Amino acid sequence: MPRNRRPQDPEAKREEILDAATELFTRLGYEGTSLKAIATSAGVTANTIYWYFPDKDTLLVGVVDRLLMAALTDLSALEDEPLAEQLLWVVQRLRDNHQLVTAVHARADTSPPIDAWHRRFHDLADAVLKEGFRQAGAPESGLDARTHMAVLVVEGLITHTHDGDRTRAILDLLAS
Repeated sequence: MPRNRRPQDPEAKREEILDAATELFTRLGYEGTSLKAIATSAGVTANTIYWYFPDKDTLLVGVVDRLLMAALTDLSALEDEPLAEQLLWVVQRLRDNHQLVTAVHARADTSPPIDAWHRRFHDLADAVLKEGFRQAGAPESGLDARTHMAVLVVEGLITHTHDGDRTRAILDLLAS
């Protein structure tokens, strides 16, 4: 049963729900996590979740959006690193959140909010990759194809695990 609490700032409660959802979605997977389990972990009733998120898909969008914002902040600290190092960091971060990546890809075809988030994510990823390739000296001609190839390579590296040396060699070649 949820614990009684004194009145709490709505944003703080929303963050607690997101914390619980992040932990459970990451550990148990999207399909293996019920809203009731999230509510219990957050110390609220299941109905309380609906005050903040209309459905489980919107809650997943809240989780991945918050993780994306944190990742972009962390990635900005690597802007002086070679592109291959930045790509390696991205691959490692996505591997750490593999359950969430899998859930987004599995739900994007049937969930409008997840599909919309996924499209925005890829637009942002394309823009970041293009700028990374420009800074690495890649010619403008072929930049769209190079960016698309990079997305495919990164997605392949997070779904098919390779040892660190092989992953690094692939990313070094991509960034060259």
